[in-house]
Amino acid sequence: MGGVRILVVQPSKLDPPGELGEWLLAAGAELDVVLPAEQELPAGFDDHQGLVVLGGEMGVYDDAEHPWLAGLRALLSKAVGERVPVLAVCLGAQLLAVATGGQVRPARKGPEAGTLLVAKRDAAAEDPLLGPVPLTPDVLQFHTDEISSLPPSAQLLASSPKCDNQAFRVGDCAYGLQFHIETTPDMVLEWARLSPEVAETVRPGQLEVEHLREFHADLAETWQPVAERFVRLVATPPEERTTSRFLPLA
Repeated sequence: MGGVRILVVQPSKLDPPGELGEWLLAAGAELDVVLPAEQELPAGFDDHQGLVVLGGEMGVYDDAEHPWLAGLRALLSKAVGERVPVLAVCLGAQLLAVATGGQVRPARKGPEAGTLLVAKRDAAAEDPLLGPVPLTPDVLQFHTDEISSLPPSAQLLASSPKCDNQAFRVGDCAYGLQFHIETTPDMVLEWARLSPEVAETVRPGQLEVEHLREFHADLAETWQPVAERFVRLVATPPEERTTSRFLPLA
């Protein structure tokens, strides 16, 4: 899969590519990481075959404080229109939803945070990215907003009791994950330190270092193969992609 180049947009210095970046590199991708607050976003995908958008502490509609958000939404819309594979995490997922016709609001049931599970929906069984994932995979939650309505063309792939729209696909290759898979224990502890009001909602023991280490080992077992499948999806020409869980071998 040499030559697969993925644009990684990092909205916040607090949420680097982390483990997800390592998994993508190990799968053979080349990564160009852009911090849109400091660097100009590309206008299109002449130099990249895939797009990853990470999380951040800002809100999806905070254009006044973060004017680059409008450009990022436009880039996500362009990716969907051009069938460029997208993997969008937390804020990234919310931006993907809004860019394609969905809506985001403050979470009605309050913050969702901690080492939790989500439940796959029946539609995910044959999905090329999430099909092989366990029925209730481990995920890391840390968000105060939620996707209140998905884009009209979206397929819901996973939910949780506190937040219905946990994973979704727009078109055939743009994925939004409300939860985090890229984290390390140190990242989670820093988020908890900076957002004590969210950390207070985490179940006892879930922010202990040993628990976080064990949890992230389990997280890697489930989500590193997803990162590998995403790289394979990026490497597959649009005309050769399939809507089933079995991607062509690149």
